[in-house]
Amino acid sequence: MVQVTHHGRAAGVTGSWHPLQVDAENNLLFDCALFESLETSPEGNIDAERLAIAFALARVNVHVANHLQVDHVGRIPYLLVVGFKGPTLCSEPSAKLLPIVLEDAFKLGFSRDQKQVERYLKLIEQRIVALPYKQWFTLIDTPQLNARIRLQRAGHILGSAYVEVDLHYPETGEKKRIIFSGDLGAPHAPILPAPKAPYKADILVIESTYGDRLHEDRRSRRARLEKVLEHALRNQGTVLIPAFSIGRTQELLYELEDIIHRRALKEAGKLKAAAAKTRSSKMTALDWTNLPIILDSPLASRFTAVYRELDHFWDAEARARLAKGRNPLAFRNLLTVDSHQAHLAMVNRLAQTTQPAIVIAGNGMCSSGRIVNYLKVMLGDERHDVLFVGYQAEGTPGRQIQRFGPRNGYVEYDGLRYDIRAQVHIMGGYSAHADQAGLLKFVSGMRNKPGEIRIVHGEPDAKRELARMYRALYAQAGCPLNVVVPG
Repeated sequence: MVQVTHHGRAAGVTGSWHPLQVDAENNLLFDCALFESLETSPEGNIDAERLAIAFALARVNVHVANHLQVDHVGRIPYLLVVGFKGPTLCSEPSAKLLPIVLEDAFKLGFSRDQKQVERYLKLIEQRIVALPYKQWFTLIDTPQLNARIRLQRAGHILGSAYVEVDLHYPETGEKKRIIFSGDLGAPHAPILPAPKAPYKADILVIESTYGDRLHEDRRSRRARLEKVLEHALRNQGTVLIPAFSIGRTQELLYELEDIIHRRALKEAGKLKAAAAKTRSSKMTALDWTNLPIILDSPLASRFTAVYRELDHFWDAEARARLAKGRNPLAFRNLLTVDSHQAHLAMVNRLAQTTQPAIVIAGNGMCSSGRIVNYLKVMLGDERHDVLFVGYQAEGTPGRQIQRFGPRNGYVEYDGLRYDIRAQVHIMGGYSAHADQAGLLKFVSGMRNKPGEIRIVHGEPDAKRELARMYRALYAQAGCPLNVVVPG
């Protein structure tokens, strides 16, 4: 009776759809994703077959949004256009963020006509059902089937959740619990609490983005970030950080505020000590207090405002900083750039002057957006740095810069070649995804472990390695396991 199927990119992390058939009449849909840039085919094209909805849309009754990044919800506009009439269930924070995400997706994929956008957003808001964490919500209650879901905090981005689905068929006595992980957060990520393992599952559908690697610990990655900032100050260059508008950007701002806060105190202490010793306040010091952190993404700025509004969902460390009068997402060094004209002026200013700066701009994989204009004028200058803090999909310019930048390679934009002389840094530890250890802990921490694990949302090597680790975990415990790698 119960059937989980998987559609979308089999060898990547975008384009996913996961319908769950619970009986002959009802399907729940998890994920409703866009393909990211060129992660589509060897030729870089998304053909009609891949874009087609691969299951009967008329049978989808409920859509569940586990979190709101475009690689999980970006095709909701298409879903509505072709006739989906059901609700979209999500967490309470996600309910505030979803209209912002989908307004952007609608403008990119359908129309920029403001009246159409407003009608579409009104429809979206009517369909959203906001659910609190940790509470069961009944979807179906008939003599043949009781189906309910519960959202648990996933720690990936604000509002993210893994979804527990309980199914009970009274006529046969069959019971099933199925868990869709969505994207799980890293255990020591800033701002949000880490995910806790569920009590039990019969079937687990789990992501595998970092299933074949480990992140560096938070202290060492923050030290490396600090060194990159020092390089900008000493070289009078710009650090370009391509970042996703929601989640990664806010974590970076949180860490940058802390680095600047601590270094400003440290440098002030050095100057004071030197003045006392030499009776002179003249001493060369890096000017951390005036290092601008430039957020050049209107969408990221809107998300950051919602993060600030929903600070009661933050973890204990972040709330403690607020209590001390610090504001990690609205500090003095932070400058926002909104209009396109102001963006172009900022690009020209940083390219032509020797003012050090940190720029966070979208999009995260360097395939479009404002980051591209910065890259075009700065990649060829060794004063500057490009810092990658998240996953770069195969075929995207971000992946090419990662791969060829350290070898003085080049990347192409709009048919033109741009040599890479800027320093290129990769900090996987700032990913908002759980690494291999976190994905293993999510399963090992269950009291009653699933007999079937379905590994999705990852590249082939990551899926294979994670499958191997799960098999080893179960073999050590002497438990049977069916691992399914769709595709």
